[in-house]
Amino acid sequence: MTNVTEKVEALAKPIVEREGMELVDVEFVKEGADWFLRVSIDKEGGVDLEDCVNINEQLSEALNNDDPIDEPYYLDVASPGAERPLKKAEDFEKAIGKHIYVKTNDPVKDATEFEGTLLAYNDEMLEIEVRVKTRKLKIEIPVIKIAMARLAVMF
Repeated sequence: MTNVTEKVEALAKPIVEREGMELVDVEFVKEGADWFLRVSIDKEGGVDLEDCVNINEQLSEALNNDDPIDEPYYLDVASPGAERPLKKAEDFEKAIGKHIYVKTNDPVKDATEFEGTLLAYNDEMLEIEVRVKTRKLKIEIPVIKIAMARLAVMF
C-alpha cells in the first residue's frame, strides 16, 4: 500500500463503516495523464448508486479538508463488482466455497494462474480445487506467492 492509499483508507474507513458498509479497496493509479483515486465499498445485499454517491460526497469533503494528495485526481467510489479482489484474510475466509482466480509470482505445480473453488485458507496457504480436463485437482498455494486474487465469474 502506498502512503496515499494508507492516508485515504484512514479517512474513508470510518465514513464507510458509519454508513454500515465495508471498505473493500483503495487504489491510487495513473492512467494516461490522469490520476484516479478508486474506492471500492460493499454491504450485505450489495451497494447501489445512492450508496456510492453518499460515500463519494462525504469522502470528497474529508479529502478536501485533510488534503493528503498533491496531484489533481478523479475520485471514483464504486462497488467491487462480481470479480471482487481478495486482499485481506477476511476476504479469503468469506470466499471459501466460491469460484476464484489466483495469479502467483512464482510457479506452483508448473503454473502461475489458477481458477477454481477455494476450499480452505489460513495465513500461510490456500487450497483451491481446479478442473483439468475431466479431473478435479486440489492445489495448495503458499499465500506468500500470491500476486493477485479475486472472485471469478463461472460460466
